Amino acid sequence: MRFPKIISACLLAVAGLASCKKDFLDRSPETVISDAQYWKTSNDLKLYSNSFYAALPAYTGYGTIGIYGLDADQGSDNMIYMSYNTWMNGETVVPSSGGGWGWSTLRNINYLLDNYSKVNEPWNNVKPYVGEAKFFRAYFYFGMMKTFGDLPWVGKALDPNSAELFNKRLPRNVIADSIMADLDSAIAYLPSKPASQAGRVYKEYALAFKSRVALFEGTWEKYLAGTPFVPAGATPNKYLQAAADAASAVISSGLFQLDNVGKSFGYWSLFNQTDFTSSKEIMFWRQYNLTTGPTHNWHRYTNSGAGRGLTKNLVDDYLCLDGQPIAVSPMYKGDDSLNQVVLGRDPRLMQTMYVNDGQHIVTNNQPGGAPNLIFQVPTFNAANEGKPATGYQVYKGHNPDYYQQYAGDVGTTALILMRYAEVLLNYAEAKAELGSLTQADIDMTINKTRARVGMPNLMMGAIVNDPNWVFNNISPILNEVRRERRIELACEGFRRDDIMRWGAMGKLIVGWKPKGAKLKQWVNTVPANLLSSYPVDANGYIELYQKIGAMSSGYKFNINRDYLSPIPLSELQVPGSTMTQNPGWN
Repeated sequence: MRFPKIISACLLAVAGLASCKKDFLDRSPETVISDAQYWKTSNDLKLYSNSFYAALPAYTGYGTIGIYGLDADQGSDNMIYMSYNTWMNGETVVPSSGGGWGWSTLRNINYLLDNYSKVNEPWNNVKPYVGEAKFFRAYFYFGMMKTFGDLPWVGKALDPNSAELFNKRLPRNVIADSIMADLDSAIAYLPSKPASQAGRVYKEYALAFKSRVALFEGTWEKYLAGTPFVPAGATPNKYLQAAADAASAVISSGLFQLDNVGKSFGYWSLFNQTDFTSSKEIMFWRQYNLTTGPTHNWHRYTNSGAGRGLTKNLVDDYLCLDGQPIAVSPMYKGDDSLNQVVLGRDPRLMQTMYVNDGQHIVTNNQPGGAPNLIFQVPTFNAANEGKPATGYQVYKGHNPDYYQQYAGDVGTTALILMRYAEVLLNYAEAKAELGSLTQADIDMTINKTRARVGMPNLMMGAIVNDPNWVFNNISPILNEVRRERRIELACEGFRRDDIMRWGAMGKLIVGWKPKGAKLKQWVNTVPANLLSSYPVDANGYIELYQKIGAMSSGYKFNINRDYLSPIPLSELQVPGSTMTQNPGWN
C-alpha cells in the first residue's frame, strides 16, 4: 500500500517549508487553516490528514541506505559502522534541549480530533479520518514511549508551551494502554484493505502495528521486570496476548502471503523493487518518484560497503541447510572465504551479504550494453562512506540498476514500512512467550518464512541444542523463535528494539567487541596499505575498533541508565514543572 501522490505532494510542501524561520510543524494549525473556512466536509478531513504521513520515515539525503543500514546506525549486534556507536558505549549525555522530546506532531494530530465533529456528514464518511488520526497518535506515542518510557498523555491540541506538557509523567503501562486504545479505535474506524484508498492506512495495517506495539511492551515488561524501567503492577501477558490476537486477525484475514516462495534469489529480490502494488507481502510502503518526488540516494552506497558491515555475530547465527547450527552441523565449512561462509548455509545469508560467487551483481543495465559489474572483493579502496566495516558487505536492499546509482537523488527503490513476514514472527514470538505455541502455530508462521528459501521445518520436538545459544534463561523453542526473527528481519531496523525489549543489552552488548570476516582471504587481491586500517584479533577476524581507546574493553552500555534516553534539561527547568528525570541520569 503506497502513499498516494497527494500525500507525496504534501510531504514535499512540508519539506519546502523546513527552511522557513518557523518550522511548519511547530506552527499552530490555526495559522495554517481558518476554522471558519474548514471542517465542513469529509474531504477537509482527508486533506488535513495528509499531513500526518510526514511522520513516517523517508531516508532521503546522503549517507543513508534506508532501512538496510539501521541495524548499524541505531546500534545493534547485527551491523556496525566505520565509527563505533557512542550510545552503545554509554557516552550519551543529558541534552540541554531537544533530544527527541518534541510535541508539535501530536498537536497537529489532536487538532483534527478536536474538530472532526464539526463536519456535518454521515459518520461513515468521517470515521476513516478519525481512524487515521488515532493511528498516527498511537504511532507518535509508541516512538516516544520507546525512547523515554513514562510520558504525559495529551489528548487535545495544546499550545507547544502549555504547562500541561510539563506535568507529571504517567507510568509507561498507562501510556501503553492509551496507545492500545487508540489502535483499537483505528482498527474499528479504518476500512479493510480491499476497501481502502491507495496509500492510506487501513484496518489490517493497524492490526499489524498493534501486534508490533503489544509485543514490544509485553516483552519489555517481562524481561526488564524488577528494574526502574518497569512500573509496579505491570501485566506483560496482557500485551503478549494482545500481540498474538492482533497478528492472528491479520493472518486470518487471508489477504496476505509471502512473496517469491521458492524463487531463486527470491528473498533478496523482495527488497529492491520500485513498486509493491501487486505484492501480497508488503503491507505498507513509500513510493519514490523522479517526477513528483521524493527520491533517495541509497544506491550510491549499497553498491559498495556503505560504511557499514554485517558482524560475525550475525553471520554465525544463520543455520546450515540441514537446519542445525554451525556449532554442530557437518555442513559448516568455516570462515576462510566468503564463499566458504555461505556454503551449505541458510540461503538468506548469501542473499543478505555480497559473495564473490559470480551471482552478486553490483551494477547492471549500463549504457551502451556494457557487461554487468559483478562483485569480486569488498570495497576497501573506497572513501569511509563506501568502505565495508567488517568485510561482510550488506547486499540486502541493493538495486543493481545503473540508473538507480549513477547520479544524486535518483533512487526510487520503494521503502518497506510493514511486511507480512513480521506479523507471522510477531505471532510466533507472542505465543512462545505465553507458553502456548504449538507445532501448528510454527507451521503457519516460522515454517512459512523458512519454506520461502527451502530451509527445513522447525519441529518443536526435534530442536538441536546449540552450545552457542546466548539466552540461557529461556527455552530452546524461544531461542529458535528469536533466531528466526533475527535472520528473517536482518538489516531491516528491528534488532535494536528487539535486544532492548528483551533486556539483553548486558548479555549481548556490554563488553562485546564486534568482529568481521577473516582478513587474510584478501591479502593477495587487495593492496596491503588498504588492508592495514583493519586490525584483526588473534584468530585473524577483522576487529575494526581494536585500536580505539574508548573500546578497549568492549562496549560500556550502562544497563542501569541507557535503556531510556534522558529528558532534556530545558523541560526539567521550566518554572512549575513537575517533570522528573529518567533513572540514572540525575
